[in-house]
Amino acid sequence: MPMSIDNIFGIGGTALNAQMIRMNTTSSNLANAGTTSATEEGAYRGKRVIFKALMDEEMTHAGAQYVGGVKVDKILDDKKPIPKVYDPNNPLADKEGFVYQANVNEVTEMVDLMAASRSYQNNVEVVNTARELMMRTLDIIKA
Repeated sequence: MPMSIDNIFGIGGTALNAQMIRMNTTSSNLANAGTTSATEEGAYRGKRVIFKALMDEEMTHAGAQYVGGVKVDKILDDKKPIPKVYDPNNPLADKEGFVYQANVNEVTEMVDLMAASRSYQNNVEVVNTARELMMRTLDIIKA
């Protein structure tokens, strides 16, 4: 199947959108990394973005309409256990003196944020290269 310039920009756009959602989700995890709760159920759970490759026409939709692109399939809670910390002086401590912290590892989140940022930059380069090639082609046709 031949690929048009529209497809290159469209596929690049789906990747940019997916990586932006990943960066926003990771930023939210970092913002909530130090939060505590009085209950395990109330503790912040890190979020994980799940991507899905758009392999055929049936998988596409208005927001991600290019076969070969990517979309965010879902955002799930991280399954890591919620840390329970003894801190009887904390106003949120339960009757036994425990508070529950977010299950977010800041180092892991920073690595994920850097990876998402790098992937975003790579896709910007793809779109810019396609644009530059298109402009050169137009220059050749004009000459």
